[in-house]
Amino acid sequence: MKLFYIIIIFFFLNNCSFDKKSGIWKNESQNLNKESKLFSEFENISSTKDEFYKIIELDKNYKFSKNKLITNTSWKDIYYFEDNNLKNFNYDNQNQLIFKSKKLTKYKTNNYILYEKDNIITSDVKGNVIVFSVKENKEIIKFNFYKKRYKKNTLNLNLAIENSIIYVSDNLGFIYAFDYKNSKLLWAQDYKIPLNSNIKITQDKIILADQNNSILFIDKKNGINLKVLPTEISIIKKNFINNLAVYKNNVIFLNTYGSLYSFNINLMKINWFINLNQSLDINPNNLFSSNQVQIVKNKVYVPTGNNLYVLDLLSGAVVIKKDFSSILRPIVLDNVLYSIDNNFLISMDLNTEKILYSYDINERISNFLDIDKKKVEFHDLIFMNNQLFIFLKNSYILKFNVNGDLSEINKLPAKITSKPIIVNKVLIFLDKKNKVSVVN
Repeated sequence: MKLFYIIIIFFFLNNCSFDKKSGIWKNESQNLNKESKLFSEFENISSTKDEFYKIIELDKNYKFSKNKLITNTSWKDIYYFEDNNLKNFNYDNQNQLIFKSKKLTKYKTNNYILYEKDNIITSDVKGNVIVFSVKENKEIIKFNFYKKRYKKNTLNLNLAIENSIIYVSDNLGFIYAFDYKNSKLLWAQDYKIPLNSNIKITQDKIILADQNNSILFIDKKNGINLKVLPTEISIIKKNFINNLAVYKNNVIFLNTYGSLYSFNINLMKINWFINLNQSLDINPNNLFSSNQVQIVKNKVYVPTGNNLYVLDLLSGAVVIKKDFSSILRPIVLDNVLYSIDNNFLISMDLNTEKILYSYDINERISNFLDIDKKKVEFHDLIFMNNQLFIFLKNSYILKFNVNGDLSEINKLPAKITSKPIIVNKVLIFLDKKNKVSVVN
């Protein structure tokens, strides 16, 4: 009986805010400043450092270039663009909720949302593909491809959009194309093996990978297999899944075994490959982890579990290897890389390979608020208005200048659950009730 009460108390404490009024801070809608005394949803941590991670101060003489602001109008790939790298997005930055939809579905939704022609596109674990018009404030269509015999399955759908056509692959082995504008299924194919990568649409092809680490080239018009190229099979199921990036006529494929491949898209042939799994036990059962692979200016960026690799796109030669990685997708802008690893915000000059700065984010928060050091959990990283916006899992946003100084802490006016996207100067995401929130 005592154990039962202890569990109940533990559950209550972990699910209740220590701020008895409104959450973490007294006024959630306002900016936080150094007079704030509440930071209680985060764990206490020690000040010990290990491995690479240490404070590196920015040289006062270093000048960051200003990147061109991009007013983005669509988000058709889950990683924004075919090369998987983000831009310097234009954002109104008023932190006001200007739109909230009705509940899209009662089931768990995909972590990623897409946007095309004023429409939000997402999916849920029951196989529903949902198209919601923000402009008209209504559901355009909810399409379910699956028959009754699959309804008990938990379905993981991967989506990509092109010209009102949603291309969908799943963990059962199906891939299909759905024209949501005309509410028409164009084609469907069963590949009979789970498909577990992001989807790339380029030229006349769809490119994706299956759970056996084979890369598939598929005809975009009918879903027919053009070619399958096998790579190393990894037997153990992992959280990390295959991922792809495209640049011109090259597709980069990082598989769960830890091997990085470059393929010629036109010829559907291998250009080069390299194994980045640094374990002493290189075998198909060995665990490998990484974040999304990116391509920027003929360089391939791979943040593995332990290291950040930069490779030449044409040859596959490793040109930079650093003993830090990134728990979120890093951002590369104007020869400067921004990364978050082990609670450190790290910036590196890619021309000189020099670490520009390395700052403990928890310590920066502590100093900003003049409180004891706490620990935060990260949700996403986006570059907007020449600032780094770090989204936390509790829906707070940390705003850092490019020089690593924390300038603001805000709380979003709705609880964020999906990956946020930035379109037409506003921030769009799904909240915990599966409602679309638009913040300007």
